Amino acid sequence: MFDTHELGRRPGAMKKVARSVPAPADLGIRDVIAVPEGATIELDLRLESVMEGVLVSGTAHATAEGECVRCLEPVRRELDADIQEMFSYPDADTRTARKSEAGADAEADEDDEMPVLEDELFDLEPVLRDAVVLALPMQPVCRDDCPGLCPTCGARLADDPDHHHEATDIRWAALQDLTLDPSDPTIQQNGAGNGSDDDQEK
Repeated sequence: MFDTHELGRRPGAMKKVARSVPAPADLGIRDVIAVPEGATIELDLRLESVMEGVLVSGTAHATAEGECVRCLEPVRRELDADIQEMFSYPDADTRTARKSEAGADAEADEDDEMPVLEDELFDLEPVLRDAVVLALPMQPVCRDDCPGLCPTCGARLADDPDHHHEATDIRWAALQDLTLDPSDPTIQQNGAGNGSDDDQEK
């Protein structure tokens, strides 16, 4: 929780906050990339008092870990997530302000209301979670030109750029294991027969 008592509801009052906090669970994209639970998140925030409440802005710095979507190698990413959220005073009518900003025909949605200060305190976790998830790559890669894995055997192509497999025409695949035995009497008879026909034609 963050305390705003020092601002005293004085519009224009400002306070800077630098804090290290542990990452909550499931901070990221499940099974793709995330900030490990308990990892340190560095917050650099600016709290500004306005008429409706307190405007919180700043950045969150963290290290995310995951897997390359192409070759499944571990991936680490340093990220800076931008944070900006208005926390309203409990007695402020933020719905009226939102309706006037959106237009006369807009209706206030209760689920879209600003988060509210409680005893001059606010919880940053929901805002932090949204900011970090938006800053994460949807498809992380170990490098931009990662060639991925061989679709035939699963080998990592970056380790062996010349890796390949002989391609066989599927139409001839059934004949691939077929071999002819020269001692087979059937082959000898066919060969002899062909020779006799040739002699007869001559």
